[in-house]
Amino acid sequence: MATPDKNGTPTLDSVSLAIIEQLQEDGRQPYAAIGKAVGLSEAAVRQRVQKLLDQGVMQIVAVTDPLTVGFRRQAMVGINVEGDLDPVADALTAMDEVEYVVVTAGSFDLLIEIVCEDDDHLLEMINKRIRTLPGVRSTESFVYLKLRKQTYTWGTR
Repeated sequence: MATPDKNGTPTLDSVSLAIIEQLQEDGRQPYAAIGKAVGLSEAAVRQRVQKLLDQGVMQIVAVTDPLTVGFRRQAMVGINVEGDLDPVADALTAMDEVEYVVVTAGSFDLLIEIVCEDDDHLLEMINKRIRTLPGVRSTESFVYLKLRKQTYTWGTR
């Protein structure tokens, strides 16, 4: 099960980790099949999966190729911020086009990935929505030319 440690972070037992690995391989796998693989009943797997979802340990989603669903432009954007990072990170998190936001140490304060319909949409995002946020000092964009690998099956430790 997932029990919180002293910092409130869920600590996962080996069975929960095995369930996660099964779902990383195939998120549509029936609970009965997962149960067989990890040594639990279907009901026990269903209960554990729901708890893992409720605790925010994992999500079960459909991962698409952005090109095939109408998003022709992806970019990584490095952002430098003056002052508190949190308001900028929160504003970016609220934007539908922003897929993830990472607070970093190094050349940038924040790294974000954005998915846009085309170059005009990308320009509008960077110039009108990101650069105009209070606290944004500078941005550097890295436009994706080709996606060679995208995986979510890194397993558990």
